[in-house]
Amino acid sequence: MADRPPKAPSFAYKGDRMKPLRAFCQTARLGSVSRAADALYLTQPAVTLQLQALEREMGVRLLERTGRRLALTVEGEALYELARPLVEGLDGLDAAFRERVRGLDAGELNVAAGTSTILYLLPKIVEAFRAAHPDVRLTLHNVTGAGGLDLLRSDGVDLAVGSMIDVPGDLSYAPVYRFEPMLITPRDHPLAQKDDLTLQDLSPYGLILPPQRLTTYRLVDLVFHQNRVPYTVALEVGGWEVIKQYVSMGLGISIVTAICLTEADHERLAARSLARYFPSRSYGVVVRKGKYLSPQARAFTELIQPALFERADYYATGQSDR
Repeated sequence: MADRPPKAPSFAYKGDRMKPLRAFCQTARLGSVSRAADALYLTQPAVTLQLQALEREMGVRLLERTGRRLALTVEGEALYELARPLVEGLDGLDAAFRERVRGLDAGELNVAAGTSTILYLLPKIVEAFRAAHPDVRLTLHNVTGAGGLDLLRSDGVDLAVGSMIDVPGDLSYAPVYRFEPMLITPRDHPLAQKDDLTLQDLSPYGLILPPQRLTTYRLVDLVFHQNRVPYTVALEVGGWEVIKQYVSMGLGISIVTAICLTEADHERLAARSLARYFPSRSYGVVVRKGKYLSPQARAFTELIQPALFERADYYATGQSDR
């Protein structure tokens, strides 16, 4: 008797292959059966049964407990990589079909971004998007740090725009713009025209910095300590516009990212590059890996291109020292 071809796996549990795959993907993404159950509007036993059925059909263990979280095995990672686009594509099929039928001039788009990004980077992009797609309801969620990542992971927003240093494994970050670190002082300050500016030159002057919980403060502290240069903080205050105002009043000096410096600032401030000591800051698009991007989201990301690099290069070439 001729050998029969191997029988294809069949998902006997409720006769639906997508249900256990959907349960598996949610559990892998959230690290918990209870969270996956909440996301799927199911009971925990129902999700557990679907996971057990999937492991029986695949003949391997897909998940293992690591502390309080469930983690993927090597086989689980392989299946997750294959199944996630299928599940998310199917779950987004209805919305994608409606958007394809109606075209781009309908629907909504939710974008997470911090204050600096909304204020300095996005205006031209938003203007171009509104001109091209006036009927799309665009919402900018003013959130930073973990708040923006939580919105991404819970599908509260389609994408985020901002700066990232450490990128979690479940997110994808595509940097587009890069801005240099800048020292800002009043125009008549002794450091404004000093040749060969060093970190030691900043030591006698009080710094105006964002709150300690923010990346800028921690980076400034790290660089000064690594170079064994003492420094003092004259004032902690949130918001680049407030910091620039207080610097212009002579209340201290500050270290900012060039994204916040405009042509109008040169009437009251002197800006000097500190790229010798501090790394430049990138800004770009953050999405959840494997997430289906709506036509609106794709159209928005296509507008986030190096059109603003001219301004970034302006400060990067040292012309702001004038």
